[in-house]
Amino acid sequence: MREQTEQHHSIYGPMQFKNFEGALESFFANECPQLGGAKTRQVLVQLIADLVRKFYPQTSHLRQGQIQWTAVHKLEKASYGKRITQSRLTPVILDLVQGRDAQDRAAGMKLREQKQEAVARLFQQAFEQDGVLTNSDCAVLLKISPSTVSHYARTWEAEHGRYLPRRGVIHDIGPTLTHKRQIVRMIVLEGRKVEEVCRATDHSPEAAHRYLKAFKQVLLCHQKGFNVQEISYAVKISQRLVREYLNLVEELANDNRALKALLNDSPLQ
Repeated sequence: MREQTEQHHSIYGPMQFKNFEGALESFFANECPQLGGAKTRQVLVQLIADLVRKFYPQTSHLRQGQIQWTAVHKLEKASYGKRITQSRLTPVILDLVQGRDAQDRAAGMKLREQKQEAVARLFQQAFEQDGVLTNSDCAVLLKISPSTVSHYARTWEAEHGRYLPRRGVIHDIGPTLTHKRQIVRMIVLEGRKVEEVCRATDHSPEAAHRYLKAFKQVLLCHQKGFNVQEISYAVKISQRLVREYLNLVEELANDNRALKALLNDSPLQ
């Protein structure tokens, strides 16, 4: 029995290595022996194979008009100077063209309106799959400029009363800064609950509280006579955001109750 088992293993055993993983392990063993022994190679091979399956899935189930795109993961921690090669990425499936697009155009829908809906759709679909797109991502996909994407996104947001989950918004990077001012305004001036504001802006409660803290620090520095540059250095935020917060301070000047409540740490939620 043992002899028969060994015979079967010698005949069929090598077959299990005649695949991508086997070829990759052979490549590492012959071309990169410095990586380590067999166990180390097996772990590395499995990690690479998992990445290949994730980023190159079978496309037989993609609908007409769909495309796979690589986005930054929505939970990635952004920081100044961080390269895309240092960021966690994730593949997403996007509806580049929808079945009703031709019907909408035939019914008289303007191309500008259709592009605006497409911009909103791409940002939302990526976010639902744990990814976040930039204006540049959408610009490449839709063959328009990033500034046009930004214009369409702002128009959509104004019409629908909520923010699109763009990477600049979710990760607090790039030129998309006004959402911070708006979130603080909604909580401080309008008295809306943090949870409600977070739902409307696709932000976490932690982010909202972080904006409130920064705004309060800006307000305190402003009352002490600091200029924009000094406030930026003290609070560790950009001068542009400092100016936005200072504009909000002026807007709130007619409602000292809100400012006093914030400075006294009174409940704002």
